[in-house]
Amino acid sequence: MIEKNIGFIKQIIEEGIPVHKFLGLKLLELVKGFVKVKVPFRDEIVGDMRTNRWHGGIIATIMDSVGGIAGSTHFTSLEDKLVTIDLRIDYLKGAEASEIIVEGKIVRLGNRILVTKMKAFQNDELIAEGKGVYNFIRINKSTEK
Repeated sequence: MIEKNIGFIKQIIEEGIPVHKFLGLKLLELVKGFVKVKVPFRDEIVGDMRTNRWHGGIIATIMDSVGGIAGSTHFTSLEDKLVTIDLRIDYLKGAEASEIIVEGKIVRLGNRILVTKMKAFQNDELIAEGKGVYNFIRINKSTEK
């Protein structure tokens, strides 16, 4: 399903989600259970004006989105839902004023709970890693009344 609809999915991820559009998020790779995105540096996302580094909350937001995108590769309809339950980010190094690459992959997908691991890189160096836990709700149209 992903390969068949990649253009549509890419448009939704990059243009249809306002925070992704604001951040300039670009989809680099999307396969079942895995996603890789690129996000350019912008002046609006500075967390420490003395060192001109990324705000950690913005990095966490991107990592949360990437975990959700990885989970969405298992959607069976546009009505399926994914909601963050818990998010943990470990910041390993300050992110300088250049683009970051963030990857997310599914660790476990159960009946209702999805667990993902995410990694953020800058210049091929790991700057943050995290884990996301999501409530995954499939809407089965055949059982709806």
